[in-house]
Amino acid sequence: MVSCGNFENSNIITVAWTGILNTNPAMVYISVRPERYSYNLIKESGEFVINLTTESLAYATDWCGVKSGANVDKFKEMKLTKQKANFVKCPMIEESPVSVECKVKEIRELGSHHMFVAEVLAINADDKYIDEKGAFDISKCNLIAYANGGYYSLDRKIGKFGYSVQKKKK
Repeated sequence: MVSCGNFENSNIITVAWTGILNTNPAMVYISVRPERYSYNLIKESGEFVINLTTESLAYATDWCGVKSGANVDKFKEMKLTKQKANFVKCPMIEESPVSVECKVKEIRELGSHHMFVAEVLAINADDKYIDEKGAFDISKCNLIAYANGGYYSLDRKIGKFGYSVQKKKK
């Protein structure tokens, strides 16, 4: 779920097209149809927050994707809490385990969607997902993903980077 606008005039848009573009500097993208209510909020402010979604947020994630913020207050209707961000004016979603504050650097008009290319200003993680070594443990978040019209649980790790070529222990 992407939050945008400001505390007085905020919205949440559910996006299927999002991801990491670059490591250094950290950059992400979201793609939004220009006719969506959130499009102009993001374009005018040059900011947004990517809020990762969980199994417990699945209903709100779907609802925020099918209702227009021009007609309803999605935070109020879905009983989501606006949380002050550190670097952008738009609110984060407190119930999200991870919120990524973003500053738009470029808008690419691709056809049906326009891609907002953004620099990551901050990544905010709920303390309950930080392990004893101070590292973020994504496996505890119960994240979900969207593909082919369905929501799917991301409930377990199935490998790690380089495992396919790792030498077998003797």
